[in-house]
Amino acid sequence: MKAVFVEAAYQIQVKEVEPQPVQSYDVLIKVKAAGICGSDLHTYKGLHPFRQPPVIIGHEVVGEVVQVGEAVKNIKVGDRVTVEPQTGCGTCEYCLAGRINYCEHRGAPGVGSWYGTMAEYFVAPEHCVFRLPDHLDFDQGVLVEPLAVGVHAVRKADVRLGEKVAILGAGPIGLLTLACVKAAGATTILVTDVLDYCLQSAQKLGATHTLNIKEKANWVEEVKAQLGPFDKVLVAVGVPGIINMALGLLRKGGRVVTIAMFHGEQSVDIANLQGTEKEIVGCMTYTREDTLTAIDLLANGYVDSRVIITHKLPYEKAAEGFRMVDKKEDSSIKVLITFDDTN
Repeated sequence: MKAVFVEAAYQIQVKEVEPQPVQSYDVLIKVKAAGICGSDLHTYKGLHPFRQPPVIIGHEVVGEVVQVGEAVKNIKVGDRVTVEPQTGCGTCEYCLAGRINYCEHRGAPGVGSWYGTMAEYFVAPEHCVFRLPDHLDFDQGVLVEPLAVGVHAVRKADVRLGEKVAILGAGPIGLLTLACVKAAGATTILVTDVLDYCLQSAQKLGATHTLNIKEKANWVEEVKAQLGPFDKVLVAVGVPGIINMALGLLRKGGRVVTIAMFHGEQSVDIANLQGTEKEIVGCMTYTREDTLTAIDLLANGYVDSRVIITHKLPYEKAAEGFRMVDKKEDSSIKVLITFDDTN
């Protein structure tokens, strides 16, 4: 089968590989599309902490089941499915509590022997595979995994009806988090970014306020003068200084949730944090409950996939897709790599 490799930093190659074997509890999926995620971009740049080239890249996926193992009970050939791309040991206290994302032995596509999703076929354990509702198309289905990130972040933030929420960063995760914040009942939603086209997408998805903060040194003070302090701030971009900006937006007792992948250290104004009893909360992937909620949100029309997905490219043009996302070319937001001419 054909598979997309990050061969080395900034080097994408399509190569022929043997499909992985289907074990008794496995499901074989004929891939329709796989999304390029921000963490895939970190691998592309050689910056990912544990997904190292050369590797078959990708973890967002949607497709059709073409084979199941002999012990598979709930998924059948012909099902249209997506995948929660993580596994745990199954026996530690975190796995037993349903917190696979905490497992010390957590597995993910592109790590160890598990192939990434950007290939003609992808194998996943049955417990990771989710059937799509009949009325969801494949474009909506491929957004389940990144939307689950937003669901998890909003739960960690404990966003409540009527609250004021700021989202820093309007890439795919920031925009999908916006959809979750809106669904949770926030009434004032600020989204910041440095690209106007991303902020226009945020407006289409329900942001009440947007702000391009490029070259705006005092934007935090300007926002608070106009809107007052915020109950929650969700950080979806990992640039230097962003945590203190988030803290600056918060009311006393408010909460910052970190979603983005950070590299290096972030400074924290500890006096601002401690003296006002603000909180900084980490956020790592999702749980099964988050994935199910993401499917429900999509099924009930809370996310317009047409705003998020801006480009679809065949796998032969994967290198172009990664460059497009990296350089923000052609007003790209979510770029899909497809493996089926009918998709």
